[in-house]
Amino acid sequence: MIHRHIFHNDRVAPIEEVRLSPGQAGLINGWGIFTTIRIFEGVPFAFERHWKRLERDATRIHIPFSFKPDTVRRQLEDVLTANHVEEGCARIYAIYNQVGFWRSNENFPTVDLIIYSSDLPSYDERARLGLREQGRHAASPLAGVKVTSWLTNAWSYYEAQLEEFDEVVLLNERGEVAECTAANIFVVKNETVATPPLSSGCLEGVTRGVLLEIGAGAGVPVEEKVLVPQDLYGADEVFISSTNRNLLPVSEIAGRKIGAGHAPVAEKLEKVFEAYVRKYIDSQAAAAGTHR
Repeated sequence: MIHRHIFHNDRVAPIEEVRLSPGQAGLINGWGIFTTIRIFEGVPFAFERHWKRLERDATRIHIPFSFKPDTVRRQLEDVLTANHVEEGCARIYAIYNQVGFWRSNENFPTVDLIIYSSDLPSYDERARLGLREQGRHAASPLAGVKVTSWLTNAWSYYEAQLEEFDEVVLLNERGEVAECTAANIFVVKNETVATPPLSSGCLEGVTRGVLLEIGAGAGVPVEEKVLVPQDLYGADEVFISSTNRNLLPVSEIAGRKIGAGHAPVAEKLEKVFEAYVRKYIDSQAAAAGTHR
């Protein structure tokens, strides 16, 4: 459940005072981008990585993006302060208003900026995953863009929940593993970790990117590799990663048990990731103290 105060264009306000219109064509058509940021000790983790992806995605789908990262970060911090968030998550949206025929002549900005926060969702200690064919279209020019047109993800997740799975592995048109609806996926075989390449149609997740960078230094090399379902079934471990979950081991995929019931490599990477987060938070606190 999202928190009561949100930022909309120029101010933080209670959600009931924020007006969105059916005349905002990007809102109705799903022409927008967003990112979800984890909040640790009141600090937006890896904000710079999220911002870089927002800028890239805005360029790819032709959204004018004149926002400044320092300004938006302050606006995000205003939301966190208003909602008293120390641990949780936040979203930043950019919605393109001035597109298409089905829009009004109201005095909207070209792009709406929306920021809100929420508590962290709860997850089991190990995930059970379903499997969906044709869940990603790797050849699409929008593949890998974090757009607000989220029906494929939400619908696939909903159907997985109906089948009593926690998440679902999405295959692309070539039958390759791409990702889950809101997480990247990793396999462990002989203590080597692999995750699908961006050419699979997966999102360039922030946690995924960090793991690719820090794994080798921790003695757990992480590589990009084309994967198929059989690679999942035959893995020593499978885990998923996302902003809200960090690393979450997988116990079952499409009714098949994965590994031997424990996940030592995922646990090792989790500790290394936590150390990376700790270092980031401390550096942000030091920088804030320097600027006072």
